[in-house]
Amino acid sequence: MHKNNISINGIAHIALSVRSLNVSKKFYKPLMPFLGLNIVHESNKSIYFIGSRTGILIQEINKRDFLSNFSQNNVGLHHFCFRARKKSDIFLVEEKLKNMNGNIIRGPVQGSWAPGYFYILFEDPDKIRLEVNYVPDKGVLKKNIKFNPSNDY
Repeated sequence: MHKNNISINGIAHIALSVRSLNVSKKFYKPLMPFLGLNIVHESNKSIYFIGSRTGILIQEINKRDFLSNFSQNNVGLHHFCFRARKKSDIFLVEEKLKNMNGNIIRGPVQGSWAPGYFYILFEDPDKIRLEVNYVPDKGVLKKNIKFNPSNDY
């Protein structure tokens, strides 16, 4: 590391803007604690979950600022991904989403981006995409292993 560089300690939080906090709470309140994140703040404007060195803030947008629906093909967020500790966790997420009537886009399925990459991709009520993945060992940080951009990247 260069002496003028720093080494960050992860992402402190991700803030998501949603149309209806009440609708989003019905999705996130059962899902986030299941993933290990607990509510540390809740109001009529936002809800904030923290756990596993991760923070997710859900905040309702001002109705007059509403411009369009979320699309992962617009400038901005494409999706975000939680890292699971075990491959079997991906199946537990699938079961939880099915019990919540969540919109599963793909998975559980093997991905080609790294050896052993296994994931589930799903959407929240505003169609913001979330993923939970499992990558064994050190993934692409393992010696002689490279990120495989496949057709997606």
